[in-house]
Amino acid sequence: MISFSRQNGKLSVFYNQLKILEHSESSPMIMLKHGKESVDMYRGNFFISDEIDETLPLVSYLLGESYSEGRGVSNLTFSAEGKTFSLELSERDGRLYLCFSPLPEPYNRLFIRLYADPLECVWGCGEQFSHFNLRGKNYPLWTQEQGVGRNKETEITQIADRLDRAGGDYHTTFYPQPTFVSSRRYFVHADTYGYADFDFSNPSYHELQFWDVPASIVLSGKPSLLEVVKDVSRFLGRQQTLPEWVYDGIILGMQGGTSTCLQKLERVQESGMKVAGLWIQDWEGEKYTSFGKRLRWNWQWDQNLYPGLDAEIVRLRQRGVRVLGYINPYVLVDHPLYEEAARLDLLGKRGDGSVYLVDFGEFDAAIVDFTKSEAVTWYKQVIKKELIDFGLSGWMADFGEYLPTDVVLAGGKPAMLEHNRWPGYWAEINK
Repeated sequence: MISFSRQNGKLSVFYNQLKILEHSESSPMIMLKHGKESVDMYRGNFFISDEIDETLPLVSYLLGESYSEGRGVSNLTFSAEGKTFSLELSERDGRLYLCFSPLPEPYNRLFIRLYADPLECVWGCGEQFSHFNLRGKNYPLWTQEQGVGRNKETEITQIADRLDRAGGDYHTTFYPQPTFVSSRRYFVHADTYGYADFDFSNPSYHELQFWDVPASIVLSGKPSLLEVVKDVSRFLGRQQTLPEWVYDGIILGMQGGTSTCLQKLERVQESGMKVAGLWIQDWEGEKYTSFGKRLRWNWQWDQNLYPGLDAEIVRLRQRGVRVLGYINPYVLVDHPLYEEAARLDLLGKRGDGSVYLVDFGEFDAAIVDFTKSEAVTWYKQVIKKELIDFGLSGWMADFGEYLPTDVVLAGGKPAMLEHNRWPGYWAEINK
């Protein structure tokens, strides 16, 4: 049940008696801003800044009630200086939904504050490597390389930044997610793929910043944290269970050719260790740069480096050992898969219509455009033919976080809005 309280100049919003929002003129719930972002990518590391030139706190509000699809809906309309922005609150499937009107011109940044308790703990925002409890810091939600180190003040991170712009920070992650769980026994999920920043540093509120207005923000409160976590997975989906064979021994990572891998496997098995699989990331071949040995991103079996691997995969499987490989969503320039994808017009473009090539460190690769249905179908067929039919039992699906923000995609949406969605597209193709 949604309820409201107005006392001492403050509006408080409750869901099932849990206080979730608070508004006053001195601390408004909604703030609009206009910003101009600067985005620079270097080999999967993103450097993002935002120049704010206009800020509008929406200090006034009107509260109303209406009905939509047979449900009661509460409407909050915030305003200031002739600009208005509306928030609709409704209950569906035992959860609270917050839906928003479009931002008024010229604003392109939405800030919304959720009520917080000073002693509250917050967990989530995807795979965060530095802190379990997120209180006290802000978390930009943008998929990228996690970088070297987790603190810009440490020597190793400073060296990585100086030599290759590769230093990490406490918030950099492959997998951000606009979802968190609170010790007050609720979860919040924002339905958006745009750039966001969840700031948990204020003791009285959580400030959520969005560069693209979410389709909705969903909140669910439960009697216990266990029930909250269960409801998160009910709402977002539960992962399928892994096949039983992955638990039947160790999966060894190795590379270097057929004979090298088989010799290493034999030594491990002679020691008495149970082996469930071999992960061979260079099954498609090697490419050498000044960095050292890299992989040749043409997702076809390299018969020179791995002669007889097709037969060995069958033989090893009969002995209970699976073989796994590697793939990513890019194709290496001047190799067969690139040539085929370019001929079929399946690659991301530059503004002038040319193929967008990404520098991966002394070699270039092209982006398969997953917003184009023909490209999705084609890449699925590549995986089926070159990996599954070849006999691989699994693979690492790497590099979902690299999409440049200035690539032109067939789907028509700006790459800034597709960037965080790209790992999901890539995962769907690999299913």
